[in-house]
Amino acid sequence: MADGQEKTIDVDKLLKNKLKAVSVGSLENAISKVVSEMVGEDYKCTIGEVKYTLFSGADFHVKIELSYTPEK
Repeated sequence: MADGQEKTIDVDKLLKNKLKAVSVGSLENAISKVVSEMVGEDYKCTIGEVKYTLFSGADFHVKIELSYTPEK
């Protein structure tokens, strides 16, 4: 760094994957809400198998599709 100070990496923070505490259902609902608000239609989201990575990340497949609600 320019001022001679090096930034240290907090290894404990990297290894504690906080994403594991987030429910898949909550993620699905949040993504559905955001997409629905952006598009102006009712969408639903389905998240496939979640694989948590070593360094505080996650890999998963997201499926977003238009919700079909028949008119009553």
